[in-house]
Amino acid sequence: QPQLVESGGGLVQPGGSLRLSCTASGFPFDVYAIGWFRQAPGKEREGVSCISISGITNYADSVKGRFTISRDNIKGMAWLQIDNLEPEDTAVYYCAADTRERYLFRPCVSSNFATWGQGTRVTVSS
Repeated sequence: QPQLVESGGGLVQPGGSLRLSCTASGFPFDVYAIGWFRQAPGKEREGVSCISISGITNYADSVKGRFTISRDNIKGMAWLQIDNLEPEDTAVYYCAADTRERYLFRPCVSSNFATWGQGTRVTVSS
């Protein structure tokens, strides 16, 4: 069974930085697009950033210039580097893989991603 596990969340002050990690197992990581999504309290889940198997990236407008997505296909891991955190970034962050489509880079929306991690909570507060 394909699995993803996130780590790295925590309580951070505004302006701080955090790096979230995603570790894959049970599937060929290097043939699927990877995405980071987040869900704030009382709000719908939104796409934060996605990355293709070859390293093509996209970002939500709200995080451009502050968030950086990356992946290592040999290690089977992906990361989300978050800089200059804002209170509005508070959410549970999820790593996901588009395990229904090999070698494709589909739009960075949750409905295109079939395999999800359990989430890691990021809280930005002074």
